[in-house]
Amino acid sequence: MNIDELTKKIRKVSSEKNIQELSDFIQKWKFDKKNVLELRENVERYLGHARFDKKADFDKVYEMWSDFRDSAINRIDGMTMNERLYWFGLFELFENTKNETEQEKYYSKLMAKK
Repeated sequence: MNIDELTKKIRKVSSEKNIQELSDFIQKWKFDKKNVLELRENVERYLGHARFDKKADFDKVYEMWSDFRDSAINRIDGMTMNERLYWFGLFELFENTKNETEQEKYYSKLMAKK
């Protein structure tokens, strides 16, 4: 499950504000300057501090996040750039870059070497 699939599944768990905000927060990462390790840190912090109405909803969301984290973020060092772009839903944004400087932002975000 890539990051786009993850956020869609999180949104379906509940209409609770904190769950919807978490989904938005993860999607917004694609457009900020933080790398994947910062994404992991910030989502873990969010999950640790946000209050959820139902423990069962939190458990579902945390399980989905953990699966994504373990499959994508924790294994990023062994991935090609194309795999990283897929897992983090950045193919289209990367393909639409106009120059090498813009591409470098994605290499940095995904902790890849050119």
